[in-house]
Amino acid sequence: MTNSSDFSYGISRQIHPPPALATVVEDEYVVQLDQDEKSTSSPVGVISAIWKELSGGIGPWGAIRPLFAVLLSMVPFLFLGQHFNREHRKGREWFLIQFPLIPAFLWPFLFLFSIADAWWASSRIVATSETKSRLEAITQD
Repeated sequence: MTNSSDFSYGISRQIHPPPALATVVEDEYVVQLDQDEKSTSSPVGVISAIWKELSGGIGPWGAIRPLFAVLLSMVPFLFLGQHFNREHRKGREWFLIQFPLIPAFLWPFLFLFSIADAWWASSRIVATSETKSRLEAITQD
């Protein structure tokens, strides 16, 4: 008669610690941080930190530029938002195409789209210039 222990194939019901725990770390690493001189906070520094957080780090003009483009594009019939974003060809073409759209009652759609387009284009300009300046700062380091 065969014993059931003959078919166990080395399976043990005991918990053995893994061999990695048995090794001893011989080297100790000490982390030392340089103490900064007394950090003083001034009201200007606090305000600039708050502004940087609110504006996303793109500065005052980068935060206001899309809003200014929207305000300009709200002037009807002139498409000033496109001209502000230096998309003069688009502004001229939309100026000319609006006249056939006025009798067809489609002009409001073009007007609303021009406002959204001014926002998108201005945001893209800010993002591109910010990315370019950050890349230049990284490559100069």
